[in-house]
Amino acid sequence: MTPATGRAAGVGTEGTGTTGAPVRFRDLVAAERIKMWSLRSTWWALGLILVSMVGLAAYAALATTDGWAGWSPEQRSLHSPLGDAFPDEAQLFVILAASAVGTVAVGGEYASGLFRGTFAAVPHRGAVAAAKVLVLATVTTAVGVLGAAAAFTVAQVILTDVGAQMSVTDPGALRGITASALLVPLSALIGTAVAALVRHSAPAIVAATALLLLLPTALDEDERWTAMLRHAMPVAAWQRLMETGEPPPWISLPYRATVGGAWGTYAGWTLVAALLTVAAIHRHDP
Repeated sequence: MTPATGRAAGVGTEGTGTTGAPVRFRDLVAAERIKMWSLRSTWWALGLILVSMVGLAAYAALATTDGWAGWSPEQRSLHSPLGDAFPDEAQLFVILAASAVGTVAVGGEYASGLFRGTFAAVPHRGAVAAAKVLVLATVTTAVGVLGAAAAFTVAQVILTDVGAQMSVTDPGALRGITASALLVPLSALIGTAVAALVRHSAPAIVAATALLLLLPTALDEDERWTAMLRHAMPVAAWQRLMETGEPPPWISLPYRATVGGAWGTYAGWTLVAALLTVAAIHRHDP
């Protein structure tokens, strides 16, 4: 038994007469950190996120440099170095892998019965859930920041061969890097919330994928109400934050999202997912 879980166990029996120091939140965080890193799937998923972000950024940048000589001036003017650093294909892998990390973190404990043992030792379910959310958000944010920084750097180094690179100080660059980095913890927390409601990993992964990737494709921006619904989706918010200029003149967006609204979507989903996870775990018996 680890020191963290040992202290937690002492608290769980304190009310029955067994001596033990009051549980500290940092002990719960330490225990959740150990549980998270003990899962082999966590290592694989986080590794997939990093490899997909950096590898697909390099691939997109190399494709640009290979075809640059044959591009027209108009095509070159529409080129987005930020888009090469964070292609849609990379974000697809990011969303799938990150949401899977979140669903397994909760759904796996329901399936294995580990939650029952945890709550027997530590009856404070809300605190346990909050510690799990904090650990998951911290780890996935670190992975997102590392992956986004590496992807941007690799892509821009490759693009310097044809002079198509951008600097982190260019308009929209830092915003796009930040949005891509935060998409990792956002997807993970949404997966956690879905798993807390569904309580099974496999259906939770399917539901999270449908929510994050399939639902936005069913919404267009031709009508105000569908545009508003689409703007409320995390993927649509990420796409808006990746834009570094105005859309081409042949693309009509009468209800285009604002940058502030896109950040609001990020913040709203993060807050709701975290609170929903804590509330669901607190209220439902494992």
